[in-house]
Amino acid sequence: MRRPFIVRFFSATPKAGWQALAIFTTFALLVVPLLHLAVPETSVFHVSSYAITLIGKIMCFAIVGVAMDLIWGYAGILSLGHGLFFALGGYAFGMYLMRQIGRDGSYQSDLPDFMVFLDWKQLPWYWTGSDSIWWAAVLVLTVPALVALVFGFFAFRSRIKGVYFSIITQAMTFAAMLYFFRNETGFGGNNGFTDFKRIAGYSITSPEMRVTLFALSAAMLMATLVLCRYVVSSKFGRVLMAIRDAESRVMFLGYNPLHYKLAAWTLSAFLCGIAGALYVPQVGIINPGEMSPANSIEIAIWVAVGGRATLVGPVIGAFIVNLSKSFFTQAFPEYWLFFLGALFVGVTLWLPQGVVGLWSQWREKRANALAIAPADAAVEPGAAK
Repeated sequence: MRRPFIVRFFSATPKAGWQALAIFTTFALLVVPLLHLAVPETSVFHVSSYAITLIGKIMCFAIVGVAMDLIWGYAGILSLGHGLFFALGGYAFGMYLMRQIGRDGSYQSDLPDFMVFLDWKQLPWYWTGSDSIWWAAVLVLTVPALVALVFGFFAFRSRIKGVYFSIITQAMTFAAMLYFFRNETGFGGNNGFTDFKRIAGYSITSPEMRVTLFALSAAMLMATLVLCRYVVSSKFGRVLMAIRDAESRVMFLGYNPLHYKLAAWTLSAFLCGIAGALYVPQVGIINPGEMSPANSIEIAIWVAVGGRATLVGPVIGAFIVNLSKSFFTQAFPEYWLFFLGALFVGVTLWLPQGVVGLWSQWREKRANALAIAPADAAVEPGAAK
C-alpha cells in the first residue's frame, strides 16, 4: 500500500537529520536572535551585527551549494553558471529595494539615482510593478526558473553534457554579466543596485530587520535541505542518479532523461533565485560581479570541499570556504586566491569525497575496529590452552 505524501515527505530525512535540524532551528531562530537583540553589546555573549550579516550571507551561499549538489552530485550535471540564477534573484528583489528608496536618494527623485544620473525620464517597462514586494517575490521565483527552463530545454534536448555543458553554462553567465554591465540596460551598469533604505516600510539596517533576514535565510536553508532530501529519496531521485551513472541504460528502460534533468535543473535555479533575493538586502548591494564565472566556479568548490551527493556537505563546504575567505582576505588579502586554489587541489587529491566523505570513512573504520575486537577476545581463551 502506498504511503500518504506527508508520511513519505517526513520519512525522507533520517532521524539523526531531523535532530540536527531541530538543534539548528533552535539556535538560528531563537538563541542567536536573543543574543543579538536582548544581550548588551558589552557582554561576551552578544552576537554582533557583523556576525549576523556574515552568517546570514553564508547561509544564502549554502542554499546555492545544496541546489548545485542536486544537479551535480545526484544528476551528474556540472554547471559553471549557477551564479547567474543567484544574481537574477538578487536583481529581481533589488529592483524593489531601489524603488523603496523613494525621494531619500541623492537626487530626491522618484526614479533610482542611477537613472537620474543617466538622464532617464521614466522607468522602463520591465520596472512596472517593482514597487510591490509581492510582484518582486513573483519575479524572484519565476525569472531564474524560466531562464533555466528555456536554456536547459534546448541544451538537454541537444544532449549536450559533460565538459561541453559546463563550458556553455560558463559562457551563458559571462554573456549575462557583460549585458548587465551596460548602462542602457536599466540595471545600474557596473555599480548595480545599492544604498537600500527599507523593506516594507522598515529600516533595512535596524537590528530587528537584520534578525528577520537572518531567520528567513536559516528557515530557507532548512526547507531546501528537507525538500532536496525528499527529492533524492523519491523515485524521481533514483532515476536521476541512474541517469548520472548510466544515461544510455535509463533510455533503454524507457525513461526520457530530458524531463528528469530539466526538472532538477529548473528546481536548482529556482532555489538559487530565492537565495539571491535573501542575500542582497543583507549585504546591501548587487552588481554584475555576482555573475562572474569565478563566482560560479567557487560554488562548485563549496560542493567539492563539503562532499558531493550528500546535501549537508555543500553546507559545510560553504561555511568552511567562506569563513576562511573572510579571515584570509583580512589577514592575508594578497594570498587568498592561492589559498582557495590550494584548498581545491588538496580536496581533489586527498579528499575526493569531501569533508563528509572523510567523516564517513572514519566512522566505517571505527565500526570495523569495534566489530573485530570482540572476535579477537573470543579467540584468547582457546589460545591459552
